Amino acid sequence: MAIEFRGVSKRYPDGTAAVEDFSVLMPAHKTTVLVGSSGSGKTTLLRMINRLVDPTGGVITIDDEPISERDPVTLRRGIGYVLQNAGLLPHFSVVDNIATVPVLNGVAKAKARERALELMDVVGLERGLAKRYPSQLSGGQQQRVGVARALAVDPNILLMDEPFGAVDPIVRRELQTETLRLQEELDKTIVFVTHDIDEAFLLGDQVVILEKGARIAQIGSPSEIIENPASDFVADFIGVERGTRALRAKRTARGTVLVDDAGRTQGVLVEDEL
Repeated sequence: MAIEFRGVSKRYPDGTAAVEDFSVLMPAHKTTVLVGSSGSGKTTLLRMINRLVDPTGGVITIDDEPISERDPVTLRRGIGYVLQNAGLLPHFSVVDNIATVPVLNGVAKAKARERALELMDVVGLERGLAKRYPSQLSGGQQQRVGVARALAVDPNILLMDEPFGAVDPIVRRELQTETLRLQEELDKTIVFVTHDIDEAFLLGDQVVILEKGARIAQIGSPSEIIENPASDFVADFIGVERGTRALRAKRTARGTVLVDDAGRTQGVLVEDEL
């Protein structure tokens, strides 16, 4: 399902403009990443899709149908939503957390639990954890439960709001890899929010870089943005002249390597054979 924002704005009663005239098409079966610093409106945009926040202007559609015409509760129960802290119910076991929305939708508890166990397999959780409670899980395991719960109604759309921000770097990388695998297998329309540009470039088919007020600084594939930053702001934000993105060739006895701006080797240049 494709998601489209058409001239969307959001102003709060105190006059604060969280979003100003935002227009973007998020293609079906692709991952669109909204990336920007705090205050750029990225989470507000995400929460508009499932009507946790309603815009004050413009239109949001899913497959050309305005979501303003949809019942909010019904809309939300058909969209997967993954939060930063997983948002698990502390007094529910793992299997019952995953089964929550199907049960609310009228699925028999036994059938919903059976499906929950299958989803534990999908997200890489051992079934032996099914009867544990969130407090008995690691941060990475909690996030996997959150992803499984979001997939429990087999949604076409999956919203992910900085889902890996609260875990350590090693677990974060594992979860990012898992997200790529799941998308390859399940083919969802994913909208992913992050402040980490490296995460955005790793996961996104389409990356939207935001300035304050959800103004679009640049939109494109990771390669398009890295190869042709639209402004000094974008170039600075993505770090084209520093860190591991500022690479230069260095000749060695065994060939040419690529080093970053700190002189650390990042890879080997492989030249095509003629």
